[in-house]
Amino acid sequence: MEHCIKQNNAINIYEEYFDDIDVETSEETPSAKTINVFRDPNDRKRTATHISWFPDGPRKLAIAYSVLDFQGADSDTSMESYIWDVENPNKPEFTLKPVSPLVCVEYNPKDSHQLLGGCYNGQIAFWDTRKGSQPVDMSPIEHSHRDPAYKTIWLQSKTGTECFSASSDGQVLWWDTRKMGEPTEKLYLHLTKKQDLSKSQGAMALEYEPTIPTKFMVGTEQGTIMSCNRKAKTPAEKIVALYPGHHGPVYALQRNPSFVKNFLSVGDWTARIWSEDIRESSIMWTKYHKAYLTDGCWSPIRPAVFFTTKMDGTLDIWDIIFKQNDPTLSLQVCDEPLHSLRVQEQGRLIATGSHSGTTTLLELSDSLCTLQRNEKNLVSAIFERETRREKILDSRHREMKLKERTKSSQEKEQTEEEYEEENLVKKAEEDFFYEIEQEMKSREKKEAARKEKEDMDKTDKGKASPVHEEREDSGNKEDGSKEE
Repeated sequence: MEHCIKQNNAINIYEEYFDDIDVETSEETPSAKTINVFRDPNDRKRTATHISWFPDGPRKLAIAYSVLDFQGADSDTSMESYIWDVENPNKPEFTLKPVSPLVCVEYNPKDSHQLLGGCYNGQIAFWDTRKGSQPVDMSPIEHSHRDPAYKTIWLQSKTGTECFSASSDGQVLWWDTRKMGEPTEKLYLHLTKKQDLSKSQGAMALEYEPTIPTKFMVGTEQGTIMSCNRKAKTPAEKIVALYPGHHGPVYALQRNPSFVKNFLSVGDWTARIWSEDIRESSIMWTKYHKAYLTDGCWSPIRPAVFFTTKMDGTLDIWDIIFKQNDPTLSLQVCDEPLHSLRVQEQGRLIATGSHSGTTTLLELSDSLCTLQRNEKNLVSAIFERETRREKILDSRHREMKLKERTKSSQEKEQTEEEYEEENLVKKAEEDFFYEIEQEMKSREKKEAARKEKEDMDKTDKGKASPVHEEREDSGNKEDGSKEE
């Protein structure tokens, strides 16, 4: 008895063993709230074409402003772009003054004072904010792009000065900001060995993953996605694979931060998720929306979440674990087209820029920016399942094509055989009738000859010989003399 009492005193049988463990639940309804709105300070409003977050925390935003409509800008249109303090929407913290309006701008992830910009006239500009508003260096116009430089990206390098750019002129150019006199390397987005710039496909989107430094991806105006390898021996070999993605230009392209083999593309009326292993078709896609899609990106924290913007001013937030047919959350940010989108690396803040230059800063709820329990395994299983499904469908499609081809070739052979048989029968008939015709002709000739002979015989019988006639005449004379 005493032993049992001591046991009860030593162990608390009512103790809650897992009371200190926080159970992550996603019962909270996904939501987002507007924190700040940054407006283009100029009277002539321009589109917020690109956004880049300050690399050392969510304190600043660099926003590129330009008018992308052909000849839409007039002489009074400002060329300036700005760096904003997240907490001060009234006045830009810093002004970037390029020679041509900026289409894109990117912070250097290794040095938060340095920025890289792609201009509307195709030039590439480099800034150091410690050295003022003017560019430290620019690419010469004769060695730059011939169309607007739609995308610039800093490369993973030891020096932290290497970058590359893409444009709708069909060129991808590599640069070193220490020497911007000419590109260190170039690639024409032409599929043949000739590397003909006039036949190159224009680039609208560019993707680079630092963990795979030799690879990059390009989204073209024609809707094709090109997977490229920078270290290939010849320019033609640099374009490794083609993914026939969209009906129009590819406006956004990004690998999933957790699963780099899978990437997101945005164009026409859909967003598509691809696997590198399957080139014929995407493994997942959104429904066709009524409004055109303009931009998109993955959440840096949650591998199942991605964002898209549309021409009707809507920001859609998708969670492929929760549901795949419709967005988890759809926000009407403004009544005009949204053109650019960027998520801060902590995954909570998202900035989106509109047609009139208004950039809206939104804060997402915890459920959209906190990694859920077992999320990576679930997303991995979804991607693997969909990849396997597409492979099965693809092999089935190939089988059907092969069957059709075999069937058509067999039908062709059969038709040829039937045609040959018909020809043989026809020829036999022709030969047969020809022989009959010849036989009839020969018979007719023989009959004609026979008739002619008979006629001649009859004629011969009707005529008497002259000797016989003379004899008859002499006989008649003798008879007359006797009677006298």
